[in-house]
Amino acid sequence: MSQQHPDRSTASRPARPDASMSLLTNAMDHSLDDGYAQAAARRGVEGRSGLPRTVRAKLGLAAGLVLAALVVTVGAAQARVSAPELAKERQELISRINEGDERTDALQGSVNRLRKDVEARQRKALQKHGGDGAEVVGLLSGSLPVHGPGIKLVVDDAEDTQDTDSGGPRQGSGFSDNGRVRDRDLQRVVNGLWESGAEAVSVNGQRLTALSAIRAAGDAILVDNKPLVPPYTLFAVGPGQKLSTAFQDSADGQYLQVLEENYGVRTSISTQDDVRLPAAPSLIVRTAKPVQTGEGSRS
Repeated sequence: MSQQHPDRSTASRPARPDASMSLLTNAMDHSLDDGYAQAAARRGVEGRSGLPRTVRAKLGLAAGLVLAALVVTVGAAQARVSAPELAKERQELISRINEGDERTDALQGSVNRLRKDVEARQRKALQKHGGDGAEVVGLLSGSLPVHGPGIKLVVDDAEDTQDTDSGGPRQGSGFSDNGRVRDRDLQRVVNGLWESGAEAVSVNGQRLTALSAIRAAGDAILVDNKPLVPPYTLFAVGPGQKLSTAFQDSADGQYLQVLEENYGVRTSISTQDDVRLPAAPSLIVRTAKPVQTGEGSRS
């Protein structure tokens, strides 16, 4: 018997490198499903297209197109009709805003006239009860504007207002020791100006009186409940160079110098030939009467 041997060509044929990835190879060789290919071939043979073939289908398509065109046309017409209405409403709103501004201006004018009338009545009352010293009383109380020689003092925050750990005149006051001007700093400066001989003082255009209050609200400084923004510009009416020298030599002037040297607070002072300060707004005149003492009264 003869022994059959396998085909040498078959035995010696090397295996494909991707033989172990038959699934991936098949997916790459047949990326399109066979069913899709067969359906496309039949459609080509039969001459079919995407358009409807029956009359009913064509009428339905035409009706849909007409309806879509009608919707677009109606929408455009409505937009065209509503455009003038929107413009009219916008114009009415602008007119109402302008009318409100005019009423506000008229009310502000009335306030200014009433304020001037009150100031005139106050001056008249001072003249009646103050005699020849009424004008001096009005200037000292802040009810009258004043002008004359004086000084200009500018106090501003330091360029770098980060907190510092060093001690100083502010230590233990509840505020962080940094280069920001605080309300107590401004209080000391104003008191130093009064003590040095200033006859009238203003801060950022606001006249100070004996009843003025300088307080803090967070990091903001309030003068008579009005917030101020740095730099703080102080004008003081007084004997120019003499007032400047007296303030810089005073304890409060030295305090301001310490703030400048240790905390970087920026300051500048200069004499002025003519300083003009307005009258204090809404000045309330108060009178005091001596207490009647007698037998049985308690001191």
